[in-house]
Amino acid sequence: MNIVVTDGYTLNPGDLSWNEIEELGAITVYERTAPSELAARAREAEVLLTNKTPVDAAAMALLPRLRYIGVLATGYNVVDLAGAARRGVVVTNIPAYSTPSVAQLAFALILELCHHVQAHSESVRSGDWSRSKDFSYRRFPLIELAGKTLGILGYGQIGRSVARIARAFGMEVIAAARQAQPAQSEAAPGRAPSACEEAPITRVPRAELFRLSDVVCLTAPLTPETAGVIDRSALSLMKRSAFLINVSRGGLVVEADLAEALASGRIAGAGLDVLAEEPPRADNPLLSAPGCIVTPHIAWATREARSRAMAIAAANLRAFLAGAPQNVVSGSA
Repeated sequence: MNIVVTDGYTLNPGDLSWNEIEELGAITVYERTAPSELAARAREAEVLLTNKTPVDAAAMALLPRLRYIGVLATGYNVVDLAGAARRGVVVTNIPAYSTPSVAQLAFALILELCHHVQAHSESVRSGDWSRSKDFSYRRFPLIELAGKTLGILGYGQIGRSVARIARAFGMEVIAAARQAQPAQSEAAPGRAPSACEEAPITRVPRAELFRLSDVVCLTAPLTPETAGVIDRSALSLMKRSAFLINVSRGGLVVEADLAEALASGRIAGAGLDVLAEEPPRADNPLLSAPGCIVTPHIAWATREARSRAMAIAAANLRAFLAGAPQNVVSGSA
């Protein structure tokens, strides 16, 4: 079995092992592969493992031995699924491996916006505390989360994990209703949840979520329905004191509209782990927008999450070779 990994560096920059996959065949790992390099590097591949290297129908046509594509991530838009299905190529992904890590970063961004930890630390290191006349000082207003409302757009596994953390901080949590669904609670009628059950969530229309929330957190996949959902209209509904957090996909946000909202004080701040184009252009307006924290798509990338992804990638390939593929998103089974 000839296995080619097109862009293994982000998953494994050297702190993990490919051993589980090496046991399944002869493996060649490239740190990065440009689309123009794919055909030459993978011409003999029966198994292709890719993270962000695109695999379209034209590329597949140049890979005559290809039987399986394993996407080393949850999102699989880098693969032409229809093209794979036509060629009988099985495509799998790695669902839910990074949920705790993504939820954790969402709150790292929220807490930084509330407490400005880095700015205060830099102030102390520059000598401001040593020169202060008082035992305590603040360079920015500080915000307590207890009693505030967190609105979640995309109430899947990550959204639910974010909600659990929010409740631990004493926040009220609401989620965007499914399309054309009125406001409602998911609590079972007539009884309270037991200690081991997930607390019920109140779902509200998107416009109401934007109006009510002190923090709007995006954990939804990028679909035609969610593309550009955070635009000038949505931002105009939000509280001036509100924060926007995006740990899903950059395409959910109209970046020029968000930059304008931050510059004008329409909302108070934003914490973004994703942008529409990655890496971003140097002139992306959000890189210089006031009150905007941008991290380089790292929510998924803890060692623990990457280790789970590696284990699931190996399990997916092992299941395929055994004739019982799992986590299939397209292709012939």
